[in-house]
Amino acid sequence: MIKTAVVGASGYTGMELLRLLLMHPNAELTCVTSRQYAGRTLNSVFPRFSQMNGTELTFSEPDAETIKASGAEIAFLALPHGVAATYATALLNLGVKVIDLSADFRLNDPDVYEEFYGVEHSAQELLTEAVYGMPELPNRSEAIANARLVASPGCYPTSIILPLIPLLQSNLIAPQSIVTCSMSGVSGAGKSSNVLFSFCETNESVRAYSVPKHRHLSEIEQELSIAANETVAMSFTPHLVPTHNGICTTTSAKLTGSPAEISKALETAYADKDFVRLLGEGSTADTKNVTRTNFIDIGWAVDERTGRVLLFSAEDNLGKGAAGQAVQSFNLVAGLAPQAGLQNI
Repeated sequence: MIKTAVVGASGYTGMELLRLLLMHPNAELTCVTSRQYAGRTLNSVFPRFSQMNGTELTFSEPDAETIKASGAEIAFLALPHGVAATYATALLNLGVKVIDLSADFRLNDPDVYEEFYGVEHSAQELLTEAVYGMPELPNRSEAIANARLVASPGCYPTSIILPLIPLLQSNLIAPQSIVTCSMSGVSGAGKSSNVLFSFCETNESVRAYSVPKHRHLSEIEQELSIAANETVAMSFTPHLVPTHNGICTTTSAKLTGSPAEISKALETAYADKDFVRLLGEGSTADTKNVTRTNFIDIGWAVDERTGRVLLFSAEDNLGKGAAGQAVQSFNLVAGLAPQAGLQNI
């Protein structure tokens, strides 16, 4: 059993992490933190977890020494950007490995971080050490397994990067022609008091937001540029839709290869990946098939009239887009089977 902590466990992503870890055959929760719920038990804050083993655990104040004293070997950070870096530094200094679900260690360049997040990075010395935790990328599983700091990817980037990487690496699309439209459930905004995310504002409503420069664009362009071996600049328009969770993304790009090569590149990249399900040419992805799971579904089509390829993906923004993918990295860091605790449908 791997002794595990969740720091910032009271939000939507934190709750999903708790759900997965409470059911995980190899994880033992030893510390969960929340300033809001300090002193209360897990099962009193989240009644859905009642009578599960481990739910008598009490929330504590977030403190690195307390987390270390609990015996935790690996800590998940479900904290806002800017806050997570401070805790990551303290925990690493105490010998606790960190899987960070914030944006604090996803970017390689501190200047890009400051540009997109509006603050100077407080732990720049760790940026070169952090491993971007998307296990399906080439040679990434091995890097994650050997890491002491994993930067878990954002939800939108996961839905966009995974369909595109194999095509960029095979030179099948024009890198500067990429246009993406994504739709996300409201939980992607976190537990926010912002009236724009209240029920009356989001119900029966669909709208674009954070245009033309959503924060996740920074890590999307970073990873696509690495794959393409050139700087990639793309258009990304996120939309809010009246569902709790789920992301549906449609990406298009100028096709420079053949339809058969598209299929071959995706199948070569993902045929043996546990959580990528290829739907085939002519199939679209549906969020109802992936919510509450760690799967991402990918389909594609070729528009011969415009000479563009269309890529369709669906995932759970709290699952594969956040907590589930972080648990994937946890399994690798801990030397466990990649599917451990994640084979739920």
